Amino acid sequence: MSFDELIESAGISDRKQEILRLNHEYLAPNRVESWLAAGIPLVIAKREGYRIWDVDGAELQDFHLNGGTYNLGHRHPDLLAAMREALETLDVGNHHFPSEARGVFAEKLARNTPGDLHYVVLTPSGSEANDVAIKSARHATGRRKIVALDQGFHGASGLSGAVGEDTNARYFNSDFPDDFTMIPFNDLDALDDALKGGDVAAFLAEPLPATAGFPLPDDGYFPTVRKLCDDYGTLFIADEVQTGLGRSGSMWAIERFGAQPDMLVTGKGIAGGLYPIGCLVMTREAGSWLKDNGWGYVSTFGGSEIGCHIASRALDITTAPATTKAVRENSAYMRSGLDSLQDRYPYLTDIRQLGVIFGLGFDDALGGMRMTRSLYKSGLWAMFAGFDRRYLQFKLGLLVDKAYCDEALEKLETALKAATP
Repeated sequence: MSFDELIESAGISDRKQEILRLNHEYLAPNRVESWLAAGIPLVIAKREGYRIWDVDGAELQDFHLNGGTYNLGHRHPDLLAAMREALETLDVGNHHFPSEARGVFAEKLARNTPGDLHYVVLTPSGSEANDVAIKSARHATGRRKIVALDQGFHGASGLSGAVGEDTNARYFNSDFPDDFTMIPFNDLDALDDALKGGDVAAFLAEPLPATAGFPLPDDGYFPTVRKLCDDYGTLFIADEVQTGLGRSGSMWAIERFGAQPDMLVTGKGIAGGLYPIGCLVMTREAGSWLKDNGWGYVSTFGGSEIGCHIASRALDITTAPATTKAVRENSAYMRSGLDSLQDRYPYLTDIRQLGVIFGLGFDDALGGMRMTRSLYKSGLWAMFAGFDRRYLQFKLGLLVDKAYCDEALEKLETALKAATP
């Protein structure tokens, strides 16, 4: 169907049609057409807590959270207050000079990361933070090659877009096959084989590959990863953009698996969805270039003082005992409800979980996509896993209550009834 046919058949308001036409004309024609063809003409207007409202008024529980950007909910009142407070005296600042807001935030972040992580580099996105991590590993080791997971996603910028699953990099003729080696998750023999030449700067991995539907590592996988990296002089980079900030039941998912990285990348929810920030936290050794090349990485908008002020407050909320308690209770409560649904609906074949991170698998090669649409019609927004469309990313917020979980489970049952062949 043509775009005009798609939009006319969607049964939507004139206002929404105009918004879609503007986006189709000037921004992302294929993306707009794809959502219309899938029967999901979503245009988000109001957003509050863990709910979003379509421009035509439909209310949806948010289980996508934009990859964890809204861990603490949309427009958290304490973070809005921090933003207003910052705007009284601050702007993005000047990246050439020291800053109180940046220093306070960097210290707080470093103190809340595992092991000997110390130096912090602030960027406008997780993608850029991964770029800097790769460059830092190359400088620290004197090596060029990077090993990553073939189902990993690390961003869409230059280096980050070419490492891990690299379909888009190849599409833009921007891949680096001689420099980047991809291996399967949970395959230690493949990792050993990739590292044993002694020429790999870093192994880059998400603790749970998000875009593959959050598969869990085998017992002992990451401790062995750590040992292999040590044996071969390779640095280990944990990409926690989608798995960090309390979602796993610990501050960082890698802590649940008994391994300490040389570098950790975070972003998305670090500033509560109110300001774009990405962060790279490194050991002193991995970040040694910061001692002799102060302009090795600069970004006008990396480490905005407004964003750092908000992010500092977001870290306070994320690390508060009440938040940790909520994650523990909500993860157990939701899992109990999901187990009950799985007992009654064989179409739900698999439940992957770490804290409030869930990947739901279905008896259908496109089950995650079908459930995305079915849940949308039931009043819940959750996104299928782009690299394994059998799975649905089912991402619970950190601060929900049992009533919210009950509502979601009812909608999931309705969607299962509709989607089951």
